[in-house]
Amino acid sequence: MAGRIHIDLFTTLDGVGQAPGGPEEDPEGGFEFGGWQAPLADESIGEDVWKGIQRMDALLLGRRTYDIFAGYWPFQLESSDSGIARKFEEISKYVASRGNPDLPWSGSHLVGPDLVAEITALRERHDEVHVIGSIDFARTLVAEGLFDQLNLWMYPIVLGKGKRLFDADGVPTTLELLEPATTTSKGSVILRYGPTGLTPTTGDMTPVD
Repeated sequence: MAGRIHIDLFTTLDGVGQAPGGPEEDPEGGFEFGGWQAPLADESIGEDVWKGIQRMDALLLGRRTYDIFAGYWPFQLESSDSGIARKFEEISKYVASRGNPDLPWSGSHLVGPDLVAEITALRERHDEVHVIGSIDFARTLVAEGLFDQLNLWMYPIVLGKGKRLFDADGVPTTLELLEPATTTSKGSVILRYGPTGLTPTTGDMTPVD
């Protein structure tokens, strides 16, 4: 059975997924709300994220997210987040980049330019590969239909501007809800979608006389 590609994304109610973790994470475009997730900490989402981390056997990251992770997680092996750090340390890390960057984190590998071939190889090599954050790269995977599950943790906040997975230039597509949505006690929503492989259709809601 082929492995599955998961896209994991923290998002606002209006779809912004840029820089949830901190001010310096991704200031591109003059983004002013880096770290928007921090004041909205939600234990239920934390528990759900941890369950996914325990299942994964590989990470697939964009270059920016890889650099952030590589600069943080290898140094958290004795911290309160040591469970996550140890899991990330032991699994393979794959990096999508147009260049030939230095990959200092142990177990790191560069993904080649033929994305379809690379994803096929990852499916054969692993059971559950997670793309965390990496919003620019995730857009490409969605546009090319190269994912199996989209995990969204949606917070009750509206930012108005910032990078979105589904932006104005996105490829029209339809998704199916894989399981009932979960609403947390703090008003966040956990959503899991899968691609249908279909393009949107239209109809006419005008009442018939």
